[in-house]
Amino acid sequence: MLHHLPIAVIGPGAMGEAVIGGLLRKELVTPDQILVSHPREERRRELAATYGVHTSPDNAVAARWGRIVILAVKPQQLQRVLPPLQHTLRDDDLAISVVAGATIQSIAEALDHPAVVRSMPNTPAVIGEGMTVWTAAHEVSLQQREWAETVLGALGHALFVDTEVYLDMATAINGTGPAYFFLMMEAMVDAGVHLGLSRRIAEELVQQTMLGSVRYAQQSGLHPAQLRNAVTSPGGTSAAAISELERGGMRTVLSDAIWAAYRRSVELGKR
Repeated sequence: MLHHLPIAVIGPGAMGEAVIGGLLRKELVTPDQILVSHPREERRRELAATYGVHTSPDNAVAARWGRIVILAVKPQQLQRVLPPLQHTLRDDDLAISVVAGATIQSIAEALDHPAVVRSMPNTPAVIGEGMTVWTAAHEVSLQQREWAETVLGALGHALFVDTEVYLDMATAINGTGPAYFFLMMEAMVDAGVHLGLSRRIAEELVQQTMLGSVRYAQQSGLHPAQLRNAVTSPGGTSAAAISELERGGMRTVLSDAIWAAYRRSVELGKR
């Protein structure tokens, strides 16, 4: 579907590079189809050497070159990056944003181009295990939606929603979510070391336990409460641990954290 279609990636940080790597890993495109723009020469050389893609220091050159233009800059950089790109996209080009908080309207107005897809991937996309939520402006054609679905699918699992309001909510769950799990992993590893385990053993135990638990939950189809009850014997170790977590307000703190992430995503979109 993307064969011979030029793709521009503006701002190839971790997520932009994840898009490049995913497209090439799944052989959806060839390196010659990708042009990456970045201001630092060192970064451009690194990407060219790693992936064999074209590079440019000029974002406008990249935008004019691509039929699909992927915006992967940091939210704080968007106001500086977008104005020089105004009128660089052709009528049948597609802009795909992976910028947290940036609304379709703000991007479309800055580019003076209505065909915009907004998405929220997360960091596991780097290894093709991401969870991306996305939506599209009404002006995005069926063919362009298929392009977007293919591009975002290269990052892992992609879920389309029909209203943009879900994107800020998704940012608080899947976009920010890896940070919650990494913090939990860190705390569990540190507790294991405090108990007397080596850090290597504690890390292996925590990582595989978390991975296995997620896969088990996916395959079982059971509600998380049912899964938790199944491993919580009366008077047992799990019951003692859960009692402490509930006493410490884990549910409330986690809920508050997700709401804080949601509010921050909304704030970023108002800039």
